Amino acid sequence: MSLIDTTQSINFTFDGKAYQGFEGDTLASALLRNKVRVVARSFKYHRPRGIFGAGSEEPNALVEIHGGGAVEPNRRATTIKLFEGLDARSQNYMGSVNRDFLAINDLLSPFLAAGFYYKTFMWPKAFWEKLYEPIIRRAAGLGSLSHTHDPDRYDKGFLHSDILIIGAGPAGLFAALNAGRAGKRVILADEDFRMGGRLLSDKNEINSASGLEWLETTLAELRTLPNVRLLPRTTIYGMYDHGIYGGLETKTDEIGTKSPRQILWRIYAAHSILAAGATERPIAFANNDRPGIMLASALRTYQNRFGINFDTAAILANHDEAFTTHNTYQIDIRKGQWVVDTKGRHGLKSIKLNTGETHHIHHLGLSGGWNPNVHLTCHKRGRPRWNEALACFVPDAQNLPSDMTVIGAANGSFSTHGAFTDAQAACQTLDISCDTVPATEDAPFTIKPFYHVKGKNRAWVDFQNDVTAKDITLAHQEGFSSVEHVKRYTTLGMATDQGKTSNVVGLAVLAEATHQTIPQTGTTIFRPPYTPIPIGAFAGAHRGQHFKPTRLTPSHQYATENGATFVDTGYWKRAQWFARKGEQGWRDSVDREVLMTRSSVGICDVTTLGKIDVQGRDAGEFLNKVYANTFSTLAVGKCRYGLMLREDGIAMDDGTTARFSDTHYVMTTTTAKAGPVFRHLEFVRQCLTPDLDVHLISTTDQWAQFSVAGPNARKLLQKIVDPKFDISNDAFPYMACGEVTVCGGTRARLFRLSFSGELAYEISVPARYGDALIRELMAQGEEFEAIMYGTEALGVMRIEKGHAAGNELNGTTTALNLGLGGFVAKKKDCIGKVLSQRTGLLGDDVYHMVGFVAEDAAEALHNGAHFVNSGEVATPDNDQGYMSSVAWSPMLERYIGLGFLKNGKARMGDTLHAKDMLRGHDVKVTVVSPHFFDPEGGRLRV
Repeated sequence: MSLIDTTQSINFTFDGKAYQGFEGDTLASALLRNKVRVVARSFKYHRPRGIFGAGSEEPNALVEIHGGGAVEPNRRATTIKLFEGLDARSQNYMGSVNRDFLAINDLLSPFLAAGFYYKTFMWPKAFWEKLYEPIIRRAAGLGSLSHTHDPDRYDKGFLHSDILIIGAGPAGLFAALNAGRAGKRVILADEDFRMGGRLLSDKNEINSASGLEWLETTLAELRTLPNVRLLPRTTIYGMYDHGIYGGLETKTDEIGTKSPRQILWRIYAAHSILAAGATERPIAFANNDRPGIMLASALRTYQNRFGINFDTAAILANHDEAFTTHNTYQIDIRKGQWVVDTKGRHGLKSIKLNTGETHHIHHLGLSGGWNPNVHLTCHKRGRPRWNEALACFVPDAQNLPSDMTVIGAANGSFSTHGAFTDAQAACQTLDISCDTVPATEDAPFTIKPFYHVKGKNRAWVDFQNDVTAKDITLAHQEGFSSVEHVKRYTTLGMATDQGKTSNVVGLAVLAEATHQTIPQTGTTIFRPPYTPIPIGAFAGAHRGQHFKPTRLTPSHQYATENGATFVDTGYWKRAQWFARKGEQGWRDSVDREVLMTRSSVGICDVTTLGKIDVQGRDAGEFLNKVYANTFSTLAVGKCRYGLMLREDGIAMDDGTTARFSDTHYVMTTTTAKAGPVFRHLEFVRQCLTPDLDVHLISTTDQWAQFSVAGPNARKLLQKIVDPKFDISNDAFPYMACGEVTVCGGTRARLFRLSFSGELAYEISVPARYGDALIRELMAQGEEFEAIMYGTEALGVMRIEKGHAAGNELNGTTTALNLGLGGFVAKKKDCIGKVLSQRTGLLGDDVYHMVGFVAEDAAEALHNGAHFVNSGEVATPDNDQGYMSSVAWSPMLERYIGLGFLKNGKARMGDTLHAKDMLRGHDVKVTVVSPHFFDPEGGRLRV
């Protein structure tokens, strides 16, 4: 029944030697076909290791794929689909894989037992850095990296389905077929490049025909159904909240292809059906790690699916199903026979039975039973239960996620008929009519539990991390009896296979040592991912210049043409200042921009501020919940400053919100918090206030917005805003807002807001008109000597006015600290209100935001300096607060600063020392009001 196409040969190399395989081969099957036995070395003892499994459970055959100067390490040979020109190499050795000099570790094994690294390398202390650490680093790890740029492309995608079926064996296929016929949107994912599961390896009949015929007929029909999506080579690696699953689709194993090599899928499913099958577990006995010893199911897979003939093979098992492999000598544990030792350093040569018999064989298949692949059922803290009859852990129906059903071998139904029956029941539970269960084998599964053979020699439990039965017993003897402690002390199950073949055997050894049963011993926690996921797949296209996307403001081109220096603010490029000919440095530019804005008019691109449309009948009530102050009473056509608190009472963000109608508000946020605030609002809307009629949408990218500030701001805007709109002080006062048109009919929004303390407006137009608007503003502003100013001048003017910004909204300050305690409304509840009243956040000793000036006007202030009372030593106990923002004020012609001082409001006029211990500055400062310029606010209301 071989599924290999021997008419299509494929050339590849392994460790530099040329070999040939066929279409349909994996690297593992191709190596076995070419009689390659040693493919890797174990992690700690560097023992020769051969191919052990046939899928993602493989603990031994980890290799490197080379291509185009790049290297991908730690790939399982059993999951690499053979392709022309594959360059694979073994790893974790010094010398060659057949002659590994580090194999000396095996001779030193008596000194390298479990936990040796906790007891060794402690002395002499001086040896650690010069001797121990270099040796350990040289020996540590498995594969190697090329240290070159990754040439591959990775992609991400989103999928939605009614039913996600995980595993395309007989159970998954039958469920997908019936759900697809019923019109459900179905995604069928399987980690193998060929769907079919056990049908690819077993010779069972279905409806009096071969299982392969039923498989091909079923797949052919599924491919014709438009509502069914087949995802071969796709591992569902994690289950998360809200019906979200992570999937990794491998498109090719070849390095450096033009198309994406892997796709990371985020899958949303109303319901999932887990049909992931089961993993066969080995039996531990002396020297059970020889190349040539593998799982019985793997032996059968390579024989039937890949057409490999094994000479002199035997099967050691404790149940009937394992003995279906043809042409093998059978060692039935139930009849009192088992293997006690083996021989053959670089490949199995003989086995010794407990009866004293010796058999000369080259391959030995092991089967101590099956472990259902329950991992995904436990990713949300579920626990499996022990099934005594099957001698394995199975999903616990009482702990399953409500939107998941488990069928087939993953549910402990190990016969093909049982898999079909489970699939039928799952469909009926989902109100899907189901075909009659196909006629097929229904052999009962009977097993005699048998996990390991006691003996003097080492019996391997975890093959990749070289954990033996003696290591587990030793861990118990040293006081590590909890399964989680044993895992960490011995590294059992901590390798790249995550203990798929070793965990239950290890639990059995521990249970025997503690005189408990396996269910009493318990299991470790299963966590995502189910199999290793490349970091490149998580990154996707976000690499290089795309790692941090660059967002350009609508005025970026105009700013570039006019000498702007740009700064990164979040993802945006913003103009920091605009240099003019003859200026000696950035300070000259910034000073000019501040002075010209305050004397006439300046324009700043503020598009980067977050803009969120909040609409609905309950929009005002919703804003009352998220803001500390009240917004439901805000009049239409007005704006209000708002402060948002975290749940712990700490200030999250501030900004203004405008009301355009009874059901329509427009919120602005700081640039840095645009994304986090929107996520916060969505959480409140969906989880805390789901009954409110309110809808949110981020419109940051949809509107270009400019601040027009200065004494001539109104005069300039009157030349831009269409004449039918009156924007005089009486008709459009401070904190007004409205929809207008500009430049002959272009729709716009106008806000009377000021961050600079000057007469100021913010005008918004659809983003596509942003470049045209800034050019028109500057053209019309020539008679007023209008300038563009950048973020540095903006910062200077906000410090002159005492406005809090990012330096003050630093995640540690409260409304009271910021001088905004009165904003927390007394008559309504809001997020953070209760916890903002905690005793430790109130009282006379809390920080208040105040202003500071140096006693010597010529002295510079330094951001980050800490305040100490005069005559006191600068120690943490004497710390009075810190300087958060500093600027040179061209209006006051001196440095000014904002900062937080204990009981600062009551200390106006006090003299302190601002000590910068890091840079060695000590400046005598006076505490003043944070409102340095125009404290009465007369300039912004004219």
